Amino acid sequence: MTKIISWNLLRLTGATLADVVRLARHERPDLLLMQEATVDIDALTQHLGGFYARVPLPGRVHGLAVWSAHKFPPPAVVHLPGGSVVRRLCQIVQLPEFAVANVHLSHGQLLNRRQLRHIATHLPARAAVLGDYNLVGPALLPGFRDVGPREPTHRCADIVPLRLDRCYVRGLACGYAHTLDRGGSDHRPILVRLLAQSARMAA
Repeated sequence: MTKIISWNLLRLTGATLADVVRLARHERPDLLLMQEATVDIDALTQHLGGFYARVPLPGRVHGLAVWSAHKFPPPAVVHLPGGSVVRRLCQIVQLPEFAVANVHLSHGQLLNRRQLRHIATHLPARAAVLGDYNLVGPALLPGFRDVGPREPTHRCADIVPLRLDRCYVRGLACGYAHTLDRGGSDHRPILVRLLAQSARMAA
């Protein structure tokens, strides 16, 4: 199974480089996805080795980042249907058995669902979409299943619990899903173990 962690770091005032290093060393994920990653996180490979790619959101100091101990092709960058305030991107990492989309979607509840459908058109038959969906309620993404942790991952204004961080999959099975300690961020990381369905059926 492929172990994947996704974490919204909370730019500038949230999780630090040291927090990310600590998490990666403790959990040893095959793939670590980050949202609201700043230039400070670019030093990750100096501490962990491995391979890393970050893309800032247009006009912002933060963006999406991915790290792995294993070499991966340069992630594809997909521009998403735009919001009125923040222009959004998606990183797509092609792993040997499936693709993984790293997302930080808009807050508009119609727009973020439209962004998900746009992302799906860029993905192969076996794929996972992880990250901060900024979504309340189901994603309504045809062909995909919600396999992420069910507990809240964020508290709005430190009061209202919300499950904003999600994992939707197509053509994959999820053997395990859990949230982790939030550290310095206002989001809890989510951890999933994913497996291509054909591999599971052959076992």
